[in-house]
Amino acid sequence: MKYIGMPLGMWLLYRQSFRKHLVSVLGCNAREAEEITKKAKPKYREIIEKLPDFEKGDRFQMNIVNCALLCAFLLSMDKRPSVEKATAFYRDAMMTAPTRWFCRMSGKRKFTETDLQGMKETAALRAADRNPYSWNMAFLPYPDGSGYEARFTKCGICTLMKELNLFELTPAMCQLDYTMSEAGGASEFVRQYTLAAGGPYCDCGYIKK
Repeated sequence: MKYIGMPLGMWLLYRQSFRKHLVSVLGCNAREAEEITKKAKPKYREIIEKLPDFEKGDRFQMNIVNCALLCAFLLSMDKRPSVEKATAFYRDAMMTAPTRWFCRMSGKRKFTETDLQGMKETAALRAADRNPYSWNMAFLPYPDGSGYEARFTKCGICTLMKELNLFELTPAMCQLDYTMSEAGGASEFVRQYTLAAGGPYCDCGYIKK
């Protein structure tokens, strides 16, 4: 995957927030936060450039880029945080004003014909059959019309975090689904299983508010 483009844009958009929350969440001092951020930048680029290009129509490229961003910071720390601390760090670092705006705009489109068609096309693509850093998903509308479930049987985040020996911290990323759904304002997010916790699949349920 090319670093110039969306991956570089994501680094520029979030690096200051990640550095800030190294202090406010993980208890680093300003010098430590700056040093970790300096180390994270080349690590992030290295991770990105080892990833394959994503197919046209694969909506999950941003997910793996966000994973690479978090992994770069985790790998640049002298001591890895607990799952609980990593969860709070990732959530607070990602939920910037632009992210909240993106969630609100996505919420406005939730459950529209465009949204539902996009989910069907994503399920049909089965991108992880060809790219282990992408996802395979089934689209399961609720029979009562109250929403739908996206059920994932392959997860690119799990693949990348296993390769980087960070798999035990994967749940830190899973939890953001709840936060982003809440910020979108259109749905209640529900889940029973995750692949990261040893479940048979990841179920992402969206119930209309």
